[in-house]
Amino acid sequence: MIRSLWPCGLLSLLAVLATGCEPKSSSPPDTAPTLTAERSSESNSSSKEADMNSSARVVRERLNDEADGKQLEQFVLTNKNGLRAVVLNLGGILASVETPDRTGKLDNIVCGFSPNNEKFLKNPPYFGAICGRYSNRIGKGQFTLDGTEYTLAKNNNNANHLHGGVKGFDKYIWDAVPVQGDGWAGVKLTLISPDGDEGYPGTLTSVVTYKLTDKNELRIEYSATTDKATPLNLTNHAYWNLKGARAESGTVLDHVIHLNCDSYIAVDDESIPTGKLTAVKDGAPMDFTKAKPIGQDLGKLTNDPQGYDHCWVINGGGDSTKAPVLAAEIREPTTGRVMRVLTTEPGVQFYTGNYLPGTPDVNGFAKHGGFCLETQKFPDSPNQPSFPSCILKPGETYRQMTVHEFAVE
Repeated sequence: MIRSLWPCGLLSLLAVLATGCEPKSSSPPDTAPTLTAERSSESNSSSKEADMNSSARVVRERLNDEADGKQLEQFVLTNKNGLRAVVLNLGGILASVETPDRTGKLDNIVCGFSPNNEKFLKNPPYFGAICGRYSNRIGKGQFTLDGTEYTLAKNNNNANHLHGGVKGFDKYIWDAVPVQGDGWAGVKLTLISPDGDEGYPGTLTSVVTYKLTDKNELRIEYSATTDKATPLNLTNHAYWNLKGARAESGTVLDHVIHLNCDSYIAVDDESIPTGKLTAVKDGAPMDFTKAKPIGQDLGKLTNDPQGYDHCWVINGGGDSTKAPVLAAEIREPTTGRVMRVLTTEPGVQFYTGNYLPGTPDVNGFAKHGGFCLETQKFPDSPNQPSFPSCILKPGETYRQMTVHEFAVE
């Protein structure tokens, strides 16, 4: 039975928050992805959308680094229950989410880098980043649109295009402002990608808004417009470990997951879709229609490196005009943490960190040290006529929403 997320053990934390002091995370300082920062004079009062009656708050902080000559910043979101999330203007990265376990102990559950890690700006695993212009893979790094063939970077094994190319949206400094409304606080990020960026057609304006609500939800709202037809597939690439996002927490193979998906997209040896949707078979490794530990059937998979890295088809998903539907529900038995993911997107890429090597350039996170639930359009859709369209045209507005709900049991 799922309880309220906020047991009485958090009363002292709430008292600390009321004084304006920072809560102390159980993550060691050298592994916590929240960056050391200098408090700027600007906070949530700078937002035109601010509602000062809201109990949630957002604080804007300057970091001691720059990228592409622009100042790095982080936005610290806190709700009335003490849940805390940190978002960077670099790549729209979700740097941390702190939630309590069943005893009330706070911990960060999003894998990432510490501020002294030399790989922080490169972020090879895409920890927490917004991926685009097209997340996931495009076969052979090419597609044809309106009679014109476009060639993209082959940055995935020198064979295929991955997550928008060499300098995808995860590598840009986004324009960012704090925003606030009734019962939520957030940050609005805007990025203008010029015509020809990484080989894609059209000048694309993307807006991503993170909102932390007093209902213990993290909402990610996406919108975009273009002046020329272009493929578009945005997602967030957070790695989660509900035991606590530290290398020493070990793998996520004991997490129990349910996917609201009766089929998945078949792929070849390079993870490029064959164009077929495959129904899951009862009890087979790809069947998560009934909740089971991630590692229960992982050893039966034949891919190399072994693990899940597939796009499932969400039951009832794919309609951005309707409310988000359930994509996944994850439970961590030792801490009692529960996370539900709802989305308007048609697919969810479930990835179990198969390529994490446990080296310093990924902050020590080893194979299966985190899992991703990347809500998105289907991979290689520009080359798959049977898949739902991923093409955004002038005069249209791309929209999608993904919601993470947090609880304990």
